[in-house]
Amino acid sequence: MPYDRRGGAPALIPGELAAREVGVAPATIRKWVQLGRLTAAGRAGRALLFRLEDVFAAERATRAAARRTGGRNGAGTEG
Repeated sequence: MPYDRRGGAPALIPGELAAREVGVAPATIRKWVQLGRLTAAGRAGRALLFRLEDVFAAERATRAAARRTGGRNGAGTEG
């Protein structure tokens, strides 16, 4: 996981990079935020910033929900 050079805290990444890391579209990241499945850890101007571990957790939870419901979870994981 990328760490901030100053203090060892996890680095924050913008939504577009977060989407690339988990293989989804940036719109999916925004949808996860809208649905409460992912919470931004900060901001850079208007851009939301996320902890990579939170993004991976949201992706795992969304895929697990899709398996339980047969893919009808409304939050898409396709990129």
